[in-house]
This record gives sequence, C-alpha cells and structure tokens, in this order.
Amino acid sequence: MKSTVWLASPAPTGEDKAFKFGWNEAFPIGNGSVGAMVYGDPLKDILQLNEDTVWYGCGGRNRVNPLCKDNWQKVRQLLLEGRIGEAEKLCEETMYPHPDQQRHYDTCGHIALDFGHGGYSDYRRELDLENAVCRVEFSENGKKFEREYFVSFPDKVIAVRQRSLDGEKFSAKISIVPAREEYVGDVCETGSYIEVRQPEGGCRYCVMTAADWDGFGWTDGAVTNVTDSTEVTLFIAIRSDFFGDDIKAWCEEKLKAALALGYDAVKARHIEDYRGLFDRVSLNLGGEDKSSVPTNERLKGASGDPQLAKLYFDFGRYLLISSSRPGTRPANLQGIWNKDRYPAWGSKYTININAEMNYWAAGVSNLSECEMPLLEHLKTMLPYGRKVARDMYGLDGFCAHHNTDIFGDCAPQDLCMSATIWPMGAAWLCTHIKTHYEFTGDREFLREYLGILKEACRFFTGYLFEYNGKLLTGPSISPENTYIHPSGERGCLCVGPTMDSMIVREIFESCIEFSELLGEDDALCDKLREMLPKLPKPTVGKYGQIMEWSEDYDEVEPGHRHISHLWGLYPSDQLSFEKTPELMSAARVTLERRLQNGGGHTGWSRAWIINMWARLRDGEKAGENVAALLERSTYPNFFDMHPPFQIDGNFGGSAGIAEMLLQSQGGVITLLPALPSSWKSGSVNGFRARGCVTVSFIWNDGKLLSAKFVSELGNSFKTAVPDGFEPKTSASVKPAENGLTEFGGEKGFEVELVAK
Repeated sequence: MKSTVWLASPAPTGEDKAFKFGWNEAFPIGNGSVGAMVYGDPLKDILQLNEDTVWYGCGGRNRVNPLCKDNWQKVRQLLLEGRIGEAEKLCEETMYPHPDQQRHYDTCGHIALDFGHGGYSDYRRELDLENAVCRVEFSENGKKFEREYFVSFPDKVIAVRQRSLDGEKFSAKISIVPAREEYVGDVCETGSYIEVRQPEGGCRYCVMTAADWDGFGWTDGAVTNVTDSTEVTLFIAIRSDFFGDDIKAWCEEKLKAALALGYDAVKARHIEDYRGLFDRVSLNLGGEDKSSVPTNERLKGASGDPQLAKLYFDFGRYLLISSSRPGTRPANLQGIWNKDRYPAWGSKYTININAEMNYWAAGVSNLSECEMPLLEHLKTMLPYGRKVARDMYGLDGFCAHHNTDIFGDCAPQDLCMSATIWPMGAAWLCTHIKTHYEFTGDREFLREYLGILKEACRFFTGYLFEYNGKLLTGPSISPENTYIHPSGERGCLCVGPTMDSMIVREIFESCIEFSELLGEDDALCDKLREMLPKLPKPTVGKYGQIMEWSEDYDEVEPGHRHISHLWGLYPSDQLSFEKTPELMSAARVTLERRLQNGGGHTGWSRAWIINMWARLRDGEKAGENVAALLERSTYPNFFDMHPPFQIDGNFGGSAGIAEMLLQSQGGVITLLPALPSSWKSGSVNGFRARGCVTVSFIWNDGKLLSAKFVSELGNSFKTAVPDGFEPKTSASVKPAENGLTEFGGEKGFEVELVAK
C-alpha cells in the first residue's frame, strides 16, 4: 500500500486566497534547508519558497536587562513571602528583556508559474512520501499533463517539470516574485535571479532559476518565457549570506550542475538519497485500504481508518527528513515552511516544548542523524547562554529561556509573565544529549557534548536555593500556566515548579552517569551528587493529581494546553509502573482532569497527550487521541493545526504512534505496550530501541506473532518472552526481574521470538 497524501483539487490561488487560505492546502517539499509549498494549480501555480538561514536581522544582540542581576533574588524573596503581585511587578521592571523580541524567521517569496492552460479536468495532486516527490496530474481537452516537484539534498536545488503525456504543446511563464520591495533582479548565465537585501542590515539572499525546454524560450529580467513546448524543466537555487559565500556564484554553480545532469538524473539521485533514510522503517496498521479516497475526506473518519494513522506516522518522518538534515539549521516552529514576513511566534525555536517535540520521533524512527541540527545548535547557543547566565543572574554555566533563534539568543523572549522568565530552556535541550546517546550508543558524540551538559548543570549549582530542606528553582514558571495563591492572587511567577525539578534531576543524573562512563568524573559531579537528594520529587495533591507547583495551588485554567508536571512521564521516564506505581495513578488523574476541562485543544498538546497515554499503557485512550488529532487538529495538507500551523504536532503525533507500539525506557524493550483494539493486526520493521537495538515484529488480533531484535552494538537488553514463545538466539539468555528475560552477546547479536 503506497504511502501517499493526495487531494482532488489544487490549493486555492489568486491574490485574495493564496496566502490566507490556500497555504494550508499546499504540499510541503524540502531537503532540510530549502523548502517550498506546492499549490499545484494547473493554470496559475504558486511555489512558495523558504531557506532555513533566511531570518530577519543579522547576528546576536545583548538583550539582558542590566537591572536583573541585582533584583532577581529580591523577586524570589517576594514570592516566598506570598507577595505575588509585587514580585511580578518587580520582575517586569528588572528582568524583562530589552528589546523583548529575538530575531524571527522569514520567507523568500515565491515562484509564479503560468502554463497558459484554459481549463482542466481529471485533477489529482499527491505527495508521494516514499519518494519525496509531489505530483500533479490533470487533463485539458482530453490531453493529459503531469507536473512534478521535489527538492534535492544531493544537488541542492528545487526541481519542477511539466510535461505533456500526449505530445500536446503548451507555453509557460516563470516569474520570481520577491517577498520584499528591496531587491534587484536580472538575467544571469543560467536564467534569471533576484537578490534581496533585508532592511536594517539584515541578511542578503539570492533566488535563481534555470530552465530547460524543447520549444522556444527567452529570459527577460526575473521572468522566463517558453512557448511551443511539450516539456519544461525548472531548477531553483536559494542561498543566503549566512555562510559568507558569494551567493550568486553559489546558486549558478548548483544550477549549472543540475542542468548538466538533467531532470531524470537529479530526480534519481534525490530519490536514492531520500529513501536511504525513509526506507529504514516501515509500519503497517492493518484495516481497510482507503487510499482511493482523498486524504482530506479520510480525516473525517479517522477513528475507523488505521492506515490513516500509519500515513500520519510516515508524514512525520517525511517532514523530519525534509526539514532537518546534517549541516542544516534545526526544524523551527514551522519546520522550514513559512509564508509570512512576520510569522506567528516568529517561527523561532520555542524551547519550552515545541522544538524538543520536533525530535521526539527521531530515535525510534531510526533517524538520529536528523536530530543533529538541534544538538549542533547547542554549540551556537553556548557562548550566548554563558553570557546570559553571567549578565542576568551573576552565575557561571549555561542558561537559556523559552525561545532561541538562529543566532543562539538565550535571553528571555516576550513580555509575558506566563512564559518569559523560565530559565530551563538550555537544560531541556541538553536532555536530548542523553536521548541521542541512548539511541545511537555514540561515545564520541557523548564526549563532544558532555562539556555542554556540564555547563547547563553548573548554572543550577548556583541558581538552586534551599528552602525547607529542598533545593528549588526560582523565580520561574510552569509553562505557560497560572495558579491561584491562597491569598486569592493569581500568579504565574513561582518557585519550585514540578517540571523544573524533573528537568534538573535528569541533567544532573545524566552528567554524573556520562562523566563516569567517559572517565571525566570531577568536582562538579561531586557537587551534583551532594545536591541530588535535596531535589523535590513529584507530590500528589488534593485531587489525587501530580502537583504542578511546590504548593497545591488550584489552576486558573484546569484544561491548560501545557501539561508540564507530567514531563517525568513523557518525554522523561522518571515515572513508571515499575519504579513509581502510586505516581502513575496520580499521572492518570492529572491527565484525565486536563482532558475533562478542555485540554488537548491544540495539535501539539494533543500529540503530547498521545505519548502520555502510551506511557500509561492505555491503548484505547491513546487511540482515541490519535483519532482526535487527525479529525480536529489536522489541515487538509496534513499539517498540524495549533491553530495556526505548528509542525510540532506532526512530529509529536508521529512519536506517539511509535510509542504505542514500542517502548524502551529503563533498559526494557516492550512490544505493543498501548495497542488500541482498532489496530487489530499489523507489523513494524526497523524501529530503533534505546541501546541501539533494531526491532521488527508482527501481530494479529492484538497478539504478538513474531519479533526480531538486532543489538547493533552488542548491548544487552531485557524484554518479555510471551507465553507460548521461545527465543532463538546464539546470545546469552538469563531470567531477569518482573518476569523479563535478559539477552546479551557480541556486536550485532540477534534474538527472534517465535511461537513454540
């Protein structure tokens, strides 16, 4: 069954509709750095453009409020005294940044394609996830036409080809339309180009085209005209001065190489490269084949369409490969696809969940190298984060707040009490060092990044303070929630929110473990060992819920979209049935209360909820929320609906589907931990478990039929051998606790579970 998203109509175009309505029906294509949105209109098509280094502004800035260093501990003291309003007022005056905004992502304009058709019928527009090619098919007066679009990672170009399948001739007008007024455009050796200089010393970028045809053609300024042709090929290159290149020469080089190769060769190279990543994993969830129904129609009945969840999982992998590859910038709030000069939330890296969620599925999907742009960005942030720690708090180490940008800005962002003053952003990002190592076993990577992890820990050795025998953070917030103090005041700013303590515990324990592993134990680790016992553990509140704050406050919004106090359930594994059964019960109450009060109303929040139900091993609830994500929070083009579009819901939903089928936290590999009854039969091939173990299995009527494990590095692992099964392996086999079996052996050892 092909993995294809398809629609029976083009995305709306025209000046009134294209960017207001049509964009959420256009299909995304990309190669990690360059992205485009395909509208697919047979008459007047649009190809909206992005490049991941085209951000507004140039370079980092010092936005730290100079008054903060002398006042942040006064804010803390006011909070401890219960003087919430005074604390927040002093915070606004002394801790808020100047200016309040980081740099924001930008758009590169679009290509307008007019093929001179008078009308069309028999229309189909599809996004082939297996080959990363978008395809449009239609007829005009009984004559068939095909248009294809893709972005090549090997050749660094966008490729578009329209051809007549019946030899019918057509014309084409190809225009580069800039997003800004400040540009120059002209012909060049390959075709045409525009060069845009943002105002106020912002970045400079070039969009250049090269076309090939079998009729007649000419270029005039930023417009290429073709007549009497049965086939037209267009290559597009985009480059900014972020890398310091001669951007025009770089584009010309890529376009000349693509023209020399020709469309078919560029396409073949693109598909080979892409499938080298995409084909590592395959998923089948059974159910009726409804692929003949347009995808937007299938969304209305997602609960009865298991293969739609499989398609959504594949779409998430497609988006990750297309928006985050080694050497590119990390996937931002919209991946790499953005139509606006001033996008929602700046389309930045929001690091109080969203940027992290983008990479939740990377390990299990066997795409760990696609996570490297996020980890590389820690290196960009580090010098700025050190400066923020020093200038804002007077402390050593590495600190960031709830947003960062392409330049690594770590100062607070916005003037928003519920979000701004949260010094945990770098710490949460550093937990991905642990995750990446768990899935890859790459010790050289670990050695390279241990220093960054230590710097994040070092900040908290100064920032944490002792109160009633516990080490607390503060001033901080529980993103992005509001509580009711016993005095009746409403507040956001607080000390010791539960999520903060969970994140600090994670990085402290990881730092100690990895330092011991690499022989780099030191005085910092000794300090962390001393502090760890004083970190608060999750506490059960009056409703039987995990408390969100250090006090059992009521929430102003019980159905809040953030469920930060369950961070220890997912993405961390601090809560589990084996280690903390009573807290797992409280986690369930917490989740139920959120949902009963309207939680999950944004796409990314719903995606997080899927992962939490999976960790609670409730397949029916997880399945219900997969259906809700698809039916209520997904645009026709399969993009996640916040609203507006945020890509994190796509990635988080993909991670949740995987989490329902395979879990590997705590050294135990669990198959089918949260299988809904609607996914009666299916198969997984190539999932990756922690410990660098590749896992494949088949089930029918909700029961396992067979499974295979390959320990790539020879790491031992534990798993359950179901009744009626026996392991076939040359590895060592021994019983373990809780009815599990432990397997160990040489590098690459295999274990098969087969029915007796």
